Amino acid sequence: MQMGKATLVAWLSILVLVGISSSSSNTSVKAEPINYKDALAKSILFFQGQRSGSLPAAAQQIRWRTSSGLYDGRLAHVDLSGGYYDAGDNVKFNFPMAFTTTILSWNTLEYGKRMGPQLENARAAIRWATDYLLKCARATPGRLYVGVGDPNADHKCWERPEDMNTARSVYSVSPSNPGSDVAGETAAALAAASMVFRRVDPHYSKLLLSTAKKVMQFAIQYRGSYSDSLGSAVCPFYCSYSGYKDELLWGAAWLLRATNDFTYFNFIKSLGASDSPDIFSWDNKYAGAYVLLSRRALLNRDNNFMPFKQQAEQFICRILPNSPTSSTQYTQGGLMYKLPASNLQYVTAITSLISTYSKYIAVTKQTVNCGNLVVSSRTLRNFAKRQVDYILGVNPLKMSYMVGYGPYYPKRIHHRGSSLPSLARHPQSFGCEGGFQTFFYSANPNPNILTGAVVGGPNQNDGYPDDRSDYSHSEPATYINAAIVGPLAYFAGSSKF
Repeated sequence: MQMGKATLVAWLSILVLVGISSSSSNTSVKAEPINYKDALAKSILFFQGQRSGSLPAAAQQIRWRTSSGLYDGRLAHVDLSGGYYDAGDNVKFNFPMAFTTTILSWNTLEYGKRMGPQLENARAAIRWATDYLLKCARATPGRLYVGVGDPNADHKCWERPEDMNTARSVYSVSPSNPGSDVAGETAAALAAASMVFRRVDPHYSKLLLSTAKKVMQFAIQYRGSYSDSLGSAVCPFYCSYSGYKDELLWGAAWLLRATNDFTYFNFIKSLGASDSPDIFSWDNKYAGAYVLLSRRALLNRDNNFMPFKQQAEQFICRILPNSPTSSTQYTQGGLMYKLPASNLQYVTAITSLISTYSKYIAVTKQTVNCGNLVVSSRTLRNFAKRQVDYILGVNPLKMSYMVGYGPYYPKRIHHRGSSLPSLARHPQSFGCEGGFQTFFYSANPNPNILTGAVVGGPNQNDGYPDDRSDYSHSEPATYINAAIVGPLAYFAGSSKF
C-alpha cells in the first residue's frame, strides 16, 4: 500500500515518539545537561512571536512575524494597536494579557540581577504589553478597554494575524458594565511594571503608577465581574471563574508594594479574603497575593503581614508531594498535574511562586512546616528545579516542551502564525478557512518555529501526541511563558541546586 506524504510523516512521527519513549526506560542513557541560560533567552524571545501592532524591523528577531492589527480600536474611534495575542489565535484578551504582564514584571523584579543580557529583553517584552494597557486605560475617561477581536469569529478561522479579516470588535468595561477582575489585574500589571522601570525610565514609571492607581480605584468603586458584563465575548475563553475578590486583593497588594501607601493595606484587610487555594493562574490570584504580601512579613519583619505568610505556607503545603496536607497530583514522571487543559500553565505559575518563596526564606533562614514535615529553602528550590527540568526534557519522553530548546520538542503546535507559511514565502492571503485543510490538518511540522514557546504539555500519563488539533496540550500561551521566566532566571544565575 502506497502512503501519502502526510500519512508517511505521521507514521514517522509516531515511530520517533515510540523510540523516545522506549529509550526513556534505559537508565544508562545520560540526560542532556540543562542549559538554563539558553532556555531563559528563548522563553523571553517567544513574546516577539505573539506581538500585535507595528513590529520594529530592526529589533524583531522572529522574522516570520510582521505587523498586524494596525487598526485595532478603530471601531471605537480609539487606537488600541499593540499588545499580545494570548495564545495560538489572533485575539487580544486583556485579562490574561495583564496577568502575563504582572507575572513577567514580578519575575523581572525578583530575578533581574540573574538575567544578565536578558534583562533588557525582559523589559522590552513588558513594555510591549504596558504600552498597550496604557492605551486601554487612558483612551476614554471612565472606560477601560479590555479586548480586541471577536473570539467566536476568530476561532472559526485558521489564518495568519497579518491576514486577519474577522471583525476586530472592541470590548470595554465601565461604571454601568463593571469589570473589577480585569481592572484589578490591569492595575496590578501597571503597578508591577512601574517598579521594573523606576530607575531606567522614571517618567514612564510614574505614568504607569499613576494610571494603575486610577484603574484600581475604578475596580474598587464599580464592583462586578467582567464575565457578567461581556458574556460570550470572554466566556468560555477567559471567564473570571474565581470571581473578582482575588483580583482586588492582588491589585491592592501590588499597589501597596509599588507605593508603600497603607491605604491599600487597610483595603486588603477590609476584603477579608481567606480562600485556601491549591492553584495559581490567570484566573485565581489568591496564592500569588499571599506570597507577595508574605514578603513584608519575611523581609521587612512586619507582623501585620504574618497572616499572609501563614496562608502562603498553607498553599505550599497543598502543593508539595510529601506534605500531609497535599492536594496535588503528580504524573509517574514527576510532573505536577492540576487540570487536563493546558496543565503547564499551572505548573509554571505555581513553580514561579515556590521559587520566589524559596528565595525569601533563604534570605531570612526560615523553614516551612507542613505538619511534621519541615521544608527548607533548598527543598523548595529542588522542587522547582524538578518541575522546570521536566519541562525542558528530563521526563519519560525525553521531550522538551519548549519549542526550539533541546533535540526533541513539539513540531506541530496549535498556533496560527507558526503553522502557516509566512508572508515572505506566501504573499497571498489564505482567507478565513483556507488554512484548515492544507495546514491545520496536515501531519507536517509547522513551517515557522515559535522559539521559546512552552505548550500546554503532556497528559496525566506523561504522554504527548504532538497533534496540532489537540489544543489542550499543543497550544502555547503568554502566561505559561511569563511564569517560567523567573525560575529559569533563578537557575541560570545560580550554581547552587
